[in-house]
Amino acid sequence: MSCVIAGGGPAGAMLALLLARSGVEVTLLEKHADFLRDFRGDTIHPSTLQVLDELGLADEVLKLPHRKLYEPRLVTDTGEVRLTSLRTLPGPYNYIAFIPQWDFLSIVTSAAARYPGFRLLMRSEAYDLIREGGAVRGLRYRDESGEHEIRADLTVAADGRQSVLRERAGLVPQEFGAPMDVVWFRLPWREGDPEDTFLRVARGHMMVAINRVSYWQLAYMIPKGGFDRLVAAGADALRKPVAALLPFLGDRIGQLGGYDDVSVLTVVINRLRRWHRPGFLCIGDAAHAMSPVFGVGINLAIQDAVATANLLAGSLRSGAPIPESTLRLLQQRRMRPTKVTQAAQRVVQNLLIERALKRQFDPARLPRNLSRIPPLARLTARFFGYGVRPEHVATKRHDRAAGLGVKTWTTGVGGGDSVEYPRIL
Repeated sequence: MSCVIAGGGPAGAMLALLLARSGVEVTLLEKHADFLRDFRGDTIHPSTLQVLDELGLADEVLKLPHRKLYEPRLVTDTGEVRLTSLRTLPGPYNYIAFIPQWDFLSIVTSAAARYPGFRLLMRSEAYDLIREGGAVRGLRYRDESGEHEIRADLTVAADGRQSVLRERAGLVPQEFGAPMDVVWFRLPWREGDPEDTFLRVARGHMMVAINRVSYWQLAYMIPKGGFDRLVAAGADALRKPVAALLPFLGDRIGQLGGYDDVSVLTVVINRLRRWHRPGFLCIGDAAHAMSPVFGVGINLAIQDAVATANLLAGSLRSGAPIPESTLRLLQQRRMRPTKVTQAAQRVVQNLLIERALKRQFDPARLPRNLSRIPPLARLTARFFGYGVRPEHVATKRHDRAAGLGVKTWTTGVGGGDSVEYPRIL
């Protein structure tokens, strides 16, 4: 086996697709029986839509029921604040698409299944690494039939912010903290409700309302570690502020029966100082857990996967050794986008979210339209849309009979860096 990937989230699924498409034998392990998790992010930004377009999947993904957001906005007690406009971005993908992540992952893994080198193992939980000669040579996993091993030239941990394989590799993330956690729940969407997803801010309260076509996915922010206190105060301690923040939900807030109807996302921001060991690599949340601020976690994870495939697909296909110095190059490429994005998230957390939750900030004092400030408008639109370093698919669909390999491709679409990937055959 050339590559085994633990974790069927955005990073793992996209990397598996890209490698299988490039002629690499790859096994993807997902510990759950399906991809249905409400707390998974579903904000598909223009950078990811561009990657899907390069893979010929954009039309299929956009056929799914979804909402498009062109102008991210914040709603205060005194009106709306338009944060930026993505309509100024070039190309057809000048919006954020809200698509349930389980549908997105199903399409990605179904696309990967078209290639003979791909294997998906559901209900298969990776729990340890195989080490030989000072290097990782695969992983151990358990499923309903017992414990098993998969040996591979490269083992990738894409198993999330609580990564077991990261721990087994002795890699410990640096923690940066967050002032809030998030309570997730859903209520029905009805005719006459707002169409767009938005952030609602008031003194002492903040929440995100995500329009998922038939229902609202709601994220109510609470002070860090405050869920037990909220539960102790009773269900009305959640119902009343939600109804006050979003009055249009007043006729259905009673459908929130209690805390059995919610899930809690413990918000963390962290990143590894070192993403790799010989034969082993962390990507996505296993390498850097992102705050929900800007909704970019899924997009950073996919950029990691694209960069990894661009750099390693040829060597994995040919069986050439992958020195740890090559894995270090991958980390160096993806570290700057991680650091800059997390720094921006921490600024928003400290200056807006923490102060709003502590009633130390009046959001009504914000300017009404930040997109009217030209330099700021351009910067925020590109940041929301593309991130710091958007990646593009530089691998080519591999035809073994024709002997096609990884092509050289210069990136730069969507404002990214111009970087020529090496030809690795």
